[in-house]
Amino acid sequence: MDFTRDETQEAVAQVAAGLLDRDLEGDALWRAFAEADLLTLALPERLGGEGLSVTDVGALLTEVGRRAAVVPALATLGFGVLPLVALGDETQLGELLTGLADGRTFTAALAEPGRPFPTPPSVTAVSDGNDYLVTGRVVGVPFAEGAHRILVPTDAGVVLVQPGSEAVSLTPTPSSSGSPEFAIAFEGARGELLAGGPEAVQQLYRIALASIGAVADGLLSGATVLAGEHLATRHQFGKPLATFQAVAQQIADVYVTSRTLHVSALSASWRVSQGLDAQDDLDVMAYWIAAEVPAAMQVLHHLHGGIGVDVTYPLHRYYSTAKDLARLVGGASYRLDLVGARCSSI
Repeated sequence: MDFTRDETQEAVAQVAAGLLDRDLEGDALWRAFAEADLLTLALPERLGGEGLSVTDVGALLTEVGRRAAVVPALATLGFGVLPLVALGDETQLGELLTGLADGRTFTAALAEPGRPFPTPPSVTAVSDGNDYLVTGRVVGVPFAEGAHRILVPTDAGVVLVQPGSEAVSLTPTPSSSGSPEFAIAFEGARGELLAGGPEAVQQLYRIALASIGAVADGLLSGATVLAGEHLATRHQFGKPLATFQAVAQQIADVYVTSRTLHVSALSASWRVSQGLDAQDDLDVMAYWIAAEVPAAMQVLHHLHGGIGVDVTYPLHRYYSTAKDLARLVGGASYRLDLVGARCSSI
């Protein structure tokens, strides 16, 4: 039976939600994703995949965000597999992506010190026969240590580098969520050119940002549901907290923020999937992630009272992951500048 796009996304979301509801964590959850063939969805059919789009895979990433699951789904699918499929040739895809069914991971080096993406990269790549020698420094690279390849934006295009190769130094750096993150120094590291030119770099940025939007959408939606359940069952003065007017107004404001982010993220992802000009949508979405999502998470913490900061309660995972994403996209001021620059050019 053939599925429509909406039905495909719903089916992907249902399978992912079923696995996430099994209370698996870490490596066990990632193995379950691989065994369910969720990691190969974006691969062309000739490589054993379903040829699904950025938006379709985004349905999976949204479910990961909805549970605030600590797995390399965003790094592997949003920063790795989807850009690889969009930019790689037949030989590269066959060699790189056949291990996905066994849980192979990828990631991308999107940000440099003081230079959030989509600033043109200052990392350099010089041709040396069949290889490229990569030199520069990057920060905030998630799940880099165990990745099969790191996609590195450079002045020559997107280059694939092995994290364990010579002239690659990984330094663990803290993240709000506690998920593994690294600063990396490339000192003439050998890599393979995935695709040359600035457009390849921008395509990586667009797909990565659309994928970040899908996760952020799920994060805020999941945290809002969690807060709603708490307010409906927690009583004060003999009444559910949800019946108090001030509480209802605050959760309503968060709900509006969540739905606005959903529309923005879905629009941006769809335009990327269709090959349309998506930059306006991506810039607005990224600003919303950097400015409004952390503020909404603060309100949800407030509505939970003391339980919101209890590490045995899941809300802290949503807030900390949202802070990591806001930092990754460059922060609210940077993203507002990009939106303002677009408005001034109209």
